[in-house]
Amino acid sequence: MLLVLGIKSMNCLYDSGESRGSPHPLGLDGYQVDMARIYASAKVDLVGGNFGAVDEIKETPSSRSLVTATADDGDTQAPTTTTNFVETSVPTLTISTSVPSPTVPLTAILLSQVPLPPVQSWCIGQIFCSGAVLQTINITQLYSDPKTFVDKPTSKSAQRVLADFATFNLTTVTEGDLVNFVDNDFLGEGLELEAAVSTKFNTIPPFLSNVTDPLFNTFAQIVDGYWTQLARNTNQSTVCDDYTNGECEDYWDSYWIIQGLLKSELYSIVNAPLQNFMDEIDDFGFIPNGGRTYYLDRSQSPLFVNMVYDYVVVTNDTSILQRALPLAEIELAWWASERTIEVTSPYTNWPYMLARYSVNNTAPRPESYITDYLIANDPANGTPLTQQEAEALYGELASGAESGWDFTARFEMFPQFGDPGPRTYNIQNTIPICLNSILYKAHTLLADLYGDSNSTASAAHLQTAANIRAGILDLMWDASKLAFYDFNLTSNARNSFFSAATYYPVWVGIIPDEVLSSQSNAFGYFAAVNLVMNKYNGTVPTTFVDWTGQQWDAPNTWAPHQYIILEALNALPPNLTTNALPTPGFGQSTYALVPSGQLNLTESQLPGQPLRGAHASQNVTATGPGSDINALNGTVVNGGNSSLGEGWATTLGREVANRYFTSALCSWHATGGSIPGLLPRLSNSELNLTDSVNNTGNMYEKFSMLNVDSSGSGGEYTVQAGFGWTNGVLLWVAANYGQLLVAPVCPALVPSAGSASSRAAA
Repeated sequence: MLLVLGIKSMNCLYDSGESRGSPHPLGLDGYQVDMARIYASAKVDLVGGNFGAVDEIKETPSSRSLVTATADDGDTQAPTTTTNFVETSVPTLTISTSVPSPTVPLTAILLSQVPLPPVQSWCIGQIFCSGAVLQTINITQLYSDPKTFVDKPTSKSAQRVLADFATFNLTTVTEGDLVNFVDNDFLGEGLELEAAVSTKFNTIPPFLSNVTDPLFNTFAQIVDGYWTQLARNTNQSTVCDDYTNGECEDYWDSYWIIQGLLKSELYSIVNAPLQNFMDEIDDFGFIPNGGRTYYLDRSQSPLFVNMVYDYVVVTNDTSILQRALPLAEIELAWWASERTIEVTSPYTNWPYMLARYSVNNTAPRPESYITDYLIANDPANGTPLTQQEAEALYGELASGAESGWDFTARFEMFPQFGDPGPRTYNIQNTIPICLNSILYKAHTLLADLYGDSNSTASAAHLQTAANIRAGILDLMWDASKLAFYDFNLTSNARNSFFSAATYYPVWVGIIPDEVLSSQSNAFGYFAAVNLVMNKYNGTVPTTFVDWTGQQWDAPNTWAPHQYIILEALNALPPNLTTNALPTPGFGQSTYALVPSGQLNLTESQLPGQPLRGAHASQNVTATGPGSDINALNGTVVNGGNSSLGEGWATTLGREVANRYFTSALCSWHATGGSIPGLLPRLSNSELNLTDSVNNTGNMYEKFSMLNVDSSGSGGEYTVQAGFGWTNGVLLWVAANYGQLLVAPVCPALVPSAGSASSRAAA
């Protein structure tokens, strides 16, 4: 079987995550996944994993409930005239599992393989870890997504599965032989889930009273109601009696899901994944990337302390700290011992202990096996790598996955120059802004949680945080460009590649003296945000490099970064934000307001913004004032309304919040979403352009800087419809910016120069 990690007792709130199947608008496509699952209040012993026969770890069953919080879920409804559009009945869960779809005749002999990679000591078992079974099944490419196979439970004992596979002669085995093997020895993914009832759900949460626009208010209520439709129990008939593990949500996604759940006042549901993470630290000494054994070699951005802190602040449930504080120490100790190295600054000669993403892995990632295998061995990518080169590459790719930014030109050997591709990944030799900023905040928050109860521990964490802060400012801050850049160990210098990671330090409270010195400099730090609001239709991208096709490069934008930008703006002292938003000079665009060299791209090198309608194959003028196509008097298109005396940071915050909300709503509407009396459903001829005639609206995992009515693109898997952090950030924005949100102008759907499902605004 496929063993999943973690929890002894739960039901769960399911999010599509990287479900990668035929999408349901809420992500309820039935594909068993590891991304962004939230475990709800456990009333009975429930499990969230795939279980058939097992060749992996056994754990003793436990009757302990996940929920130990004393905080109660909110029951009081805020006074409002909002119409209740929320569906709270038990959802109908349709399971649709993948079937083999070979691209060659069933009689075809399997292609030759390179030698098997080394056995990975961290991975448990011989079926879903690097070895003959995993490599052979992936070579056949029976499924369009390589993650499909590793999420299938076995229908027989591991020994029987391995015995069946051993009957094959790999020099003569056919495609049909392997199709029959998978059909006979494995079950469908997702069969362990069944719909559940959410209890204590408030259909009109208090934060809605802050959202004054009727359309946005109702849309926020609908999204809030998705929590009830995403609840899942385990189908006990699929669970082996002596195994009681559950699949865990992707680690860093959970932080932004929790931000939304806290606004929805679903406190026991927030408590549950925190207990889950603590179980994982108990069992493994760290929090894995996700809840599968094939993730036991890597973690993700360490946001556990942040989650605990936010939960305690909102609920005042300090009882969780008795368990959480010692385990937070263990997690941070893991990051210190496994991912932290000493770096001596070439600028000041000071040494710092700083972290990097660096996974000990010498084989293709099990969930992306054929992808990694082909990067190393496909002649189309150049001369196949030697075994030693391939093993080094596999470590880089796993480290890229650990970063959460999988993948981006940011971590290539020579970022931004051409498109050398993932073979040049160099993340293990990169000291990243984002990771070290998050670790800085984890130590400061942990010190705060200790307070006076353990002054020694508190002081130690503050000292560690001070060292990280000094290292970030020394190695990563460029005072002349007013931006942070990753430090490159290969070149022993900071990179010049601009990314959304530049906003992480100010988000966590590391504000350089140059930013504090003047309003002009403070705006300069955020000038690229202003550029996006004026030059592009969508939200702020992760990078401005749009030629790689990777999902963490342009034109893609992600909910967490809109949140981080908003929180970074909020972190500025009030005396730096009172001036009006600067405007470009005569004959200039907002690019002229960006500090020289900050983007390391000329204005003409920035991504093009396509025109609309019949001219969608052409771009807006690349330079000059004509390129600021969204500029209005005091605001931007879909940026809300300006107010008298509004400071520049408030203006940018209002515009980003409105543009994000607009992207979520308009893409939902373009894929079949509608609200009676407020947002009519599009015609079938229009919805046919987005393949959404039978759909009721998608909440996408990522968006585009170029449009507010479409998803992002690229990456290793199909764009997902239904994603926890998208929902969570939207609810957080509604709660914090509700009075500034203004109904958007969603562009009309017309055929574009691209595919039949692409869109351009008329």
